[in-house]
Amino acid sequence: MSVTRRCWLGQVGFGLLAPPWAEARNLRCDIAIVGGGTGACAAALAAARAGYRVVMTEETPWIGGQLTAQAVPPDEHPWIEQFGSTRAYREYRHRLRDYYRRNYPVTEAVRHAPVLNPGGGTVSRLTHEPRVSLAVLEEMLAPHVSAGRLAVLRRTRPAGADVEGARVRSVTLTDLDTGASRTVEAPYFLDATETGELLPLTRTEYVTGFESRRQTGEPRAPETAQPANHQAFTCCFAMDYLPGEDHTIDKPAEYAFWRDYRPQLRPPWSGPLLSLTTTHPITLQDRFIGFDPTGREPGWWTYRRIAARANFLPGAYPSDITLVNWPQNDYWLGNLVDVPSEEAVRHLQRAKQLSLSLLYWLQTEAPRADGGQGWPGLRLRGDLVGSADGLALYPYIRESRRIQAEFTVTELHVGAEARAQLTGRKGADLRAERFADSVGVGSYRIDLHPSSGGDNYIDISSLPFEIPLGSLIPRRMENLLPAAKNLGVTHLTNGCYRLHPVEWNIGEAAGALAAEALRTGATPRAIRNQPARLAAFQKSLLEQGFELRWPELTAR
Repeated sequence: MSVTRRCWLGQVGFGLLAPPWAEARNLRCDIAIVGGGTGACAAALAAARAGYRVVMTEETPWIGGQLTAQAVPPDEHPWIEQFGSTRAYREYRHRLRDYYRRNYPVTEAVRHAPVLNPGGGTVSRLTHEPRVSLAVLEEMLAPHVSAGRLAVLRRTRPAGADVEGARVRSVTLTDLDTGASRTVEAPYFLDATETGELLPLTRTEYVTGFESRRQTGEPRAPETAQPANHQAFTCCFAMDYLPGEDHTIDKPAEYAFWRDYRPQLRPPWSGPLLSLTTTHPITLQDRFIGFDPTGREPGWWTYRRIAARANFLPGAYPSDITLVNWPQNDYWLGNLVDVPSEEAVRHLQRAKQLSLSLLYWLQTEAPRADGGQGWPGLRLRGDLVGSADGLALYPYIRESRRIQAEFTVTELHVGAEARAQLTGRKGADLRAERFADSVGVGSYRIDLHPSSGGDNYIDISSLPFEIPLGSLIPRRMENLLPAAKNLGVTHLTNGCYRLHPVEWNIGEAAGALAAEALRTGATPRAIRNQPARLAAFQKSLLEQGFELRWPELTAR
């Protein structure tokens, strides 16, 4: 970054010059976080509050990943209002609600509601506009930027790495706007990219796709490993509805293909993809969910609604706004990971065509309750997701490259049915594996969307689980840590470790671990494997507001 270029703290109204040390062509810092998603922001908070100098990169103009650039309202467990997250994540949720109370014309009833859900969506207690999450995350990071501890490099991605033995010495970064390159050197590197991009660049051992039963011992794993079998990714979009107006987009180039496409999955998906009848994720039976953009009936419109007009004073919004991240725009005809770059670009463009085709189908052909077809008043809201094409800035990535870790979490550790068979316990006595090296908690069903290998949904019950420190430590590399969905989990357990509060906890734990390693001079591996060091680190985590154990809870 040249001295004349501003390091913008987002796009919501103010910019800050990067600290002087971040202006050099070759950066040196204490902790380099490559990737700027949900886990990255949490890692930066942990590392910066410990007093260390941090560089965080982000490929898009928006930090925040799932919460912002991917436009996915948080998926959370049912106890999130009381427990089951870090203190910093609870602060994020509190600030988000406070942001609405301070800046939006909410009704008095909503203003004083103890649980403010701006969108009133059914998927979460906190469905909201992605720009608000962006503002809140920037607000939380701003003191560290102002103090000169944190530099955020947007529109920047990793292009290479200098590795000596089991240590990363530097990472080469490319400015996506200018093409200029610079390097960052640090004692510790955190991979917080959405697809684990540092792993191949640093020659860190990793896995992809569906492991075999022999590799993991998981009852639901296939007999043969399927490294190219990845969960679908999704190009999300926001839309509102203005009855009596026509906002029909131009017919997408691939509309004819997607209009006629019938998924070929195991077990079968019975009808066309562009339909209001989909596969139920758990039963795999046909499931019809209605669509009514007036909001009078529950269905897809209210599922991920991010602004409910009834929550705001009259005139604040011309319409409800909903976020489309549905089964109908999941893309599974190819992968973005470990394929030639031109192939990844082609699949991303086809995924965008699918999402635009879904919108066009809703505008022109979707069946209405009155017997008509289409809702031409549906309006694409690219302004709310920061993009020119109307779709989210970045695809919602469900599955990353994953490190070969000191410890890998499998279905046998967290799956309800697998645990029951393994332990002989049931009911209130059934528990997920307790890890002596826990650095956090999470809970979500093992929820896998249809995959590029032809699998339909795999959605099975899991138990409230812990995050073992061993899953954050690569088997060989000494100064590279995962800070997102790239930790030591399997294709199956990725399905419950991939959601917002868990990714936050993973990232925050990785940032705290790197800080502890710098403070003590011990490696992350030594911190985990030496009981006194582990106890001291866990004590530090508790003081920082981490929760390491669950109360007595049963399966989801």
